[in-house]
Amino acid sequence: MKLKLNDGNTGGELLLFKAEAGFDRLFFGRDRFNKYFTIAWNPAESQTVTIDGTEHDFPANSLLTLLFNQSFRFENSAGVIAWQFNREFYCIIDHDREVSCVGFLFSSTDHLFVKLNDQAQKKLQLLADIFIEEFNTPDNIRNEMLLVLLKRLISYVTLLARSGYAPVEKLQDERYHVVRKFNLLVEANFKTEHSVSFYAEQLCKAPKTLSNLFAIFNQKTPSQIIQERIMVEAKRLLFYTDRSIKDITFELGFEDLSYFSHFFRKNAHISPSDFRNSLGVAKEGK
Repeated sequence: MKLKLNDGNTGGELLLFKAEAGFDRLFFGRDRFNKYFTIAWNPAESQTVTIDGTEHDFPANSLLTLLFNQSFRFENSAGVIAWQFNREFYCIIDHDREVSCVGFLFSSTDHLFVKLNDQAQKKLQLLADIFIEEFNTPDNIRNEMLLVLLKRLISYVTLLARSGYAPVEKLQDERYHVVRKFNLLVEANFKTEHSVSFYAEQLCKAPKTLSNLFAIFNQKTPSQIIQERIMVEAKRLLFYTDRSIKDITFELGFEDLSYFSHFFRKNAHISPSDFRNSLGVAKEGK
């Protein structure tokens, strides 16, 4: 089942998938114009999800959030319940005060697999049922009702993710927001700014202060987060496109091909050319 709402005035789109075989996404090909954020729930058995060419375990009774620029496919998509929306339907940046998820819930590097207890599963099932009912109710307030439901879903998933990934007793709201702002800045600037000092300056923090803050709930340092984001994009471009390594080098903010190759090999333990040759260029959907 695939349900879709189109707002002709704003270009906003909201989708719900349930028991839909073949549900996947290929950002660099077929789906490059559909910039959907995705919330996927696996109420069935554990399965594999492939995100940007890398396989991950998608445990039973867990949630996964995905950015609009990520490609993915599920081992058993028919067992997944998923919501998708674009920024025209609901912009999580413009409405951050409402849901407080920007820079945390959706990430290109750290994929949030949120484990659900029985109570959370029941609440999500109830939300899914109400979504379906509203999708199938063609009245004048359907768009408004679905928007309210989406806000409720995002807020609830953010709450679940924070309780699972951030030690609430240690991570105060102010510090949590600094972490979110850092992640958002990295997403916007990783192609041109590779140093922690740039992001620390933007946040009016010392680099050491940032490192200490991330150590509270995340084993990765700010520098590792920046480097991982660059590597994710490099692998995407090598895997999904046939652009030259030289072009990719310059797009990712490296002035020298040999330095980029050294950076890539240091992080992936393989050269960019060997990485591409080992996988082949993905042609499907282009």
